[in-house]
Amino acid sequence: MDSERPQWLQQMEPILETLNDGVVIGNDSSEILFVNTVFEEMTGFLRDEIIGHDALQLIFGADGADDHARARAFRDKTIEKGRGREEFFLATKDGGRLPVVISVRAIYGPEGGRFAIVTLADISEQKRTEERLREANARLEERHREIEQDLALSIRVQQSLAPRPLLWGRLRVDTFYQPAHRIGGDFGLVTPLEEEHLNILLCDVSGHGISSALVANRIYSEALTLLGNRAPLADMLRQLNSLVIQNVGVSGFFFTVAAARFDRSATSMEFAGAGHPPAMIVQPGAEPRLLPSRSMILGSLPDAVDANATLYTELESGDRIVLYTDGITDVFDSHGEMLTVEGVRNFVRKTALLPFNEMKQGILNRVAAWRDGPLVDDVSLVLVEVH
Repeated sequence: MDSERPQWLQQMEPILETLNDGVVIGNDSSEILFVNTVFEEMTGFLRDEIIGHDALQLIFGADGADDHARARAFRDKTIEKGRGREEFFLATKDGGRLPVVISVRAIYGPEGGRFAIVTLADISEQKRTEERLREANARLEERHREIEQDLALSIRVQQSLAPRPLLWGRLRVDTFYQPAHRIGGDFGLVTPLEEEHLNILLCDVSGHGISSALVANRIYSEALTLLGNRAPLADMLRQLNSLVIQNVGVSGFFFTVAAARFDRSATSMEFAGAGHPPAMIVQPGAEPRLLPSRSMILGSLPDAVDANATLYTELESGDRIVLYTDGITDVFDSHGEMLTVEGVRNFVRKTALLPFNEMKQGILNRVAAWRDGPLVDDVSLVLVEVH
């Protein structure tokens, strides 16, 4: 093989030695005519071991049929187009494989003949970074799967806190719960105390997501215990307030509660609300009566519960009681107008004319028709009818 360097290449060598990338120049037969010092350092081969050898054999080594096939295809494409660029592994003297980007440009020498100028950029650090990113992404994906599993369990737990429909003596109870996100801070209780009382409670914890759901779960457990111990509603509110202030104590965090207690005869009801939208009592065709919260929001101030926190009201056959969270009232139409308690009161008045088993959906349909856009807050609704 004639590996004599043409005159123009000898003149260019000092310039090629100043480059930061490896440089190989070969003739039309893939015979290497020149390599610079950087290429020697990249491969570990000295130029005396390189000049005159086949470029494909030297650059890609003796192993790896797939690599050789790809290299030949790359060479053929470069010959056809006169240029090419692709990633390969460069064989090193110690048997290693150095990741590089190979750029090839075909030129014609001033004395005739076709030559290939090949530059090789070491991308080892880039590949190490990519590998670290792949490993980090794999860990993130595994962590994401763990979080999704935890979230799925949290959703099931949260759904278990939703109030349940019930028939108890002269009372029929219908319920609805929908979180704005996958998990929310609302919860409800519909729990009889043997044959003595029926307790109904709605709670709305500020915020959304797992943190709100965790606090809601803690309040739920404590409320269930207090109601089971026959605690007066006002005392229950005070103890829940103290529990959260002492154990959560986060600035800006709060929760609201509406609680109702019915005796077996269903002739009267106790009601205690704290920062919660007013409950409503309605007879079909009549204007709903409001039962306001006498206490402030809970979880922030130690004296939030009013000294006269509990209201007492007589009930008649046909009365319907409506308890709900502000996910019902605090919705906006396309003009930015909020529904408010008065809007819900109007819906309750109209839907009270429906059979009881249709009233809940009637309210929800009207709220959804008012709302512009998707749900932004958790929605809880409990209806009670006295036979």
